[in-house]
Amino acid sequence: MSNFPWLTTIGVIPLIGAVVVMLLPRSKGLLAKQLALVFSLIALGMTIAMALQFDADVTDPFQFSESASWIPALGISYSVGVDGIGLVLIGLAATLVPVVILAGWHDVDEELGSVKGYFALILVLQTLMIGVFAATDVFLFYVFFEAMLVPIYFLIGRYGGPQRAYAAVKFLIYSLVGGLFMLASLIGLYVVSGRQLGEGTFDFLSLVGLEMDSTTQRLLFLGFFFAFAIKAPLFPFHTWLPDAAKESTPGTAVLLIGVLDKVGTFGMIRYLLPIFPEASQFYAPVVIAMAVIGILYGALVALGQNDMKRLFAYSSMSHFGFIALGIFVFTNIGMSGSVLYMVAHGLSTAAVFLVAGFLMARRGGSSLISDYGGISKVAPVLAGFLLFAALSSLALPGLASFLGEFMVLLGTFQIYPWVAVVATLGIVFTAAYVLRFYQRTATGPVPAAYAPGSAHPMTDVKAREVTALAPLVLLTIVLGVFPTPALDVINPAVEWTQQTLGVVDPPPQIDTPGGGQ
Repeated sequence: MSNFPWLTTIGVIPLIGAVVVMLLPRSKGLLAKQLALVFSLIALGMTIAMALQFDADVTDPFQFSESASWIPALGISYSVGVDGIGLVLIGLAATLVPVVILAGWHDVDEELGSVKGYFALILVLQTLMIGVFAATDVFLFYVFFEAMLVPIYFLIGRYGGPQRAYAAVKFLIYSLVGGLFMLASLIGLYVVSGRQLGEGTFDFLSLVGLEMDSTTQRLLFLGFFFAFAIKAPLFPFHTWLPDAAKESTPGTAVLLIGVLDKVGTFGMIRYLLPIFPEASQFYAPVVIAMAVIGILYGALVALGQNDMKRLFAYSSMSHFGFIALGIFVFTNIGMSGSVLYMVAHGLSTAAVFLVAGFLMARRGGSSLISDYGGISKVAPVLAGFLLFAALSSLALPGLASFLGEFMVLLGTFQIYPWVAVVATLGIVFTAAYVLRFYQRTATGPVPAAYAPGSAHPMTDVKAREVTALAPLVLLTIVLGVFPTPALDVINPAVEWTQQTLGVVDPPPQIDTPGGGQ
């Protein structure tokens, strides 16, 4: 069973599902949803089976590796494999897709859009997300990185809100520009590898340790970094995100922010640090400054939002600042915390956007916070889920996001104490906008528009909605109180990254009674 092509199989299953769904007659909308859910659950089951066979004690950087020559004249191969970082992110993607399908059962009006097209695009996106986290050939990674733009563009541009065309085009332009920078650096990396190794290659492990002069390494670093910073998104490359989040369906927003944006921070820790170690350390102060500004700016702007989807977008931008901060302080606990925070943020983002979607479905599609109030009085279970999602975003102790955030700040404090102190202010601002949001939506008087006895009274959650949210709640709690299994697979990958980077954690400073250390 060790030779079984796990990653290819897991990636192909949703692609087959997309083809099957698209071959259905347009009138078979319900069957399209059911088949999409089944194929996504099969992929999830296969991912769980693969994860159970992952051995954290193996010294090889990647497990479940597969390789086949693709374009031999250019040294390009179909090569996939996973380390602990890739494994947990593939697990996140495999978990969120069936959740999104179930939660978004009625996201598409059968009279206004193709139901089968919407769910087929989600399945195609799942294949590409698995591919981008599994690729061990840098050119293959680039192909998946760019290909993801296509389904997301159509998910926003065809099935989104009134300004969907503007949001989709803005997202596409930003992403394509970033991709062009990466392509230029990719070509440069190929040329450098050809000069040094005798023939050009895109194999990741062959590129790690490649000798480059400082100027070349720093220039090539920037090409990849711009693409990853836009995708993440980091300040000041974030301006496409609020529009895309607002105009997307809740399910599309979950996949966009919960998974796709993680490709940016994943790319930083997977590619930037091992391939460009000197440049990574040279630019680290700049990236850390961008991260801290993003933490504070995103939280402050979120505090003034009246649109809940834009609020969640700016909130995510703030959280991505924490993730980037943990990566570029180059400590074991900071990097491990960043990876755990990626998973926790994906879960909390899914929870807040899906609960927001359930609210909007009961309020005629409005995402304005001012249109809500008193939800706890008319839909107490829904308000309970909203409170949990808000507290998860707030990083309440005992939930997964708290542990990731705490590890990032602790790792930062080891190297840059004042940076950690300033970044901690972001937590204060987060508490302000999260609690203010919950107060305005769940407490206070009930608006007459959906009060009991009105034409469209607010109803509580249904069984399908509870089923969709339950895995998010369960995983958030489990990872918050028992993160050891996740950290056991993450830590070896982080340690390997630190070794390639050539850094070690600083020794602990212990004050003695005599004043020595």
